[in-house]
Amino acid sequence: MIPLAANANATALDLIAQLPALQVMVPLLGAMICAMVRQRHIAAMIAIGCSVAMPVIALLILWQVQATGTISYAMGGWAPPVGIEYRIDLINAFVLLLVSLMGAAVALYAPRSLAYEISEERQAWTYAMYLMCMSGLLGMAITGDAFNIFVFMEISSLAMYTLIAMGSERRALVAAFQYLVIGTLGATFYVIGVGLIFTVTGTLNLYDMAALLPEIEDGHRSVIAGVAFITIGIGLKMAMFPMHLWLPNAYAYAPTFATAFLASTATKVAVYLLLRFLFSVFGVEFTFSATPAAEILMILAALAMVVCSLSAIFQINIKRMLAYSSVAQVGYMLLGIALVSEAGLTGGISHLFNHAIIKACLFLSVGCMFYASGVTRIENLAGMGRLMPVTTAAFVIAGLGLIGVPGTAGFVSKWFLIQGAAEAGHWWLVVVIVVSSILAVIYVGRIVEVAYFQEPNVKIVQEPGPEMVLMTWVLALAVIWFGIDTDLNADVAGAAARELLAGWAP
Repeated sequence: MIPLAANANATALDLIAQLPALQVMVPLLGAMICAMVRQRHIAAMIAIGCSVAMPVIALLILWQVQATGTISYAMGGWAPPVGIEYRIDLINAFVLLLVSLMGAAVALYAPRSLAYEISEERQAWTYAMYLMCMSGLLGMAITGDAFNIFVFMEISSLAMYTLIAMGSERRALVAAFQYLVIGTLGATFYVIGVGLIFTVTGTLNLYDMAALLPEIEDGHRSVIAGVAFITIGIGLKMAMFPMHLWLPNAYAYAPTFATAFLASTATKVAVYLLLRFLFSVFGVEFTFSATPAAEILMILAALAMVVCSLSAIFQINIKRMLAYSSVAQVGYMLLGIALVSEAGLTGGISHLFNHAIIKACLFLSVGCMFYASGVTRIENLAGMGRLMPVTTAAFVIAGLGLIGVPGTAGFVSKWFLIQGAAEAGHWWLVVVIVVSSILAVIYVGRIVEVAYFQEPNVKIVQEPGPEMVLMTWVLALAVIWFGIDTDLNADVAGAAARELLAGWAP
């Protein structure tokens, strides 16, 4: 007879072994249930329950990776490389935790905000699309199969298009259509690139690709073309400058909770995919020696940081201002990739985490202001610091993080990037980082000047719910916390950077 304690331990171990599958399946099943029940209150509870469970699963996976190393999870009983593999190391465990945390924060914030912006009969569908989007993003981060990435990419993209189209303005439909066209092009480029790599390796398993590519002599041009197609396809998804034109309208006209979720997760997962392919699959030596990838990415990153920061200064809608700021911040992550060093990659990966928290906080605080006053034009936010002091203070804290003020999370990643640029002897990049930070002072300063030094010209119609303000402040405090305690955002990012530089191939 097996003791009850032994049965309990075995059950717990079995459950832990299934965590990779649960990470994707829980929100996917939640989306299906929300679509079937079509009742907004039940759908909200399901969305919140699934979203709160995700960080717990992701944190357990991260701990397991730190304790035992890379996790290989074979789907359907078919061993890789024949079957689909979920392969989890530090970098994608880090991304899983990021997406899960942002999803939980946004889901807890969403009910009141969503009820204000979306009609009652469409709210359950919105929750379903949100959960489907989360499932797709988590799937892209966790899978070790190139074609499976495409499948999850399409799941998340279709959900994103719908979420954007749910916006209250008609321009939301145009923004969703623009993103659909550009997103489809990105997915097509990605699939073409994967097809070219498949023709020379005969495998879709990423780890198997990494092992086979160094041995390939014939088909060298196909590999270079594959790198180019995959990079462009992912670049379109991550709003890499100058392929970012879909993003400002998408962020400006989507519902606020959707904007906060997409801004803090979608582009970050795309950045992860670029890291995975360039470093783990193709390898540092091939990617950055056989091709001019580093120089090209470095130039595009510098242009994004300066040009899009300048564009943000001249916007009249605060959500569009933050959207252009997001493209500029993607430039920082791209710069970390282009530096091809431990310090540079640590800065890029930690900025991926830090910017997600900062930008989610900014959009949630804007959502509180919009809920209370119904305005998003910067000139109409006059006096908001007096009308909504708590919400505005959270915005200012996140804005300081965006600038990179010491004591905030943004400073940590920018410091590593400056260190990486200096170690490589690229002092002009140090200047670009400083200049782009000064430009951030200007566009964040515009909001501070309007909110605190101008007379109010709108009335507060209704106060935002306590849960909306609470989640905004949780993220604002996280901006400070991760500026002081860097165990997660910098230390894990540094370990992930070392893994990426070492590569997969033996």
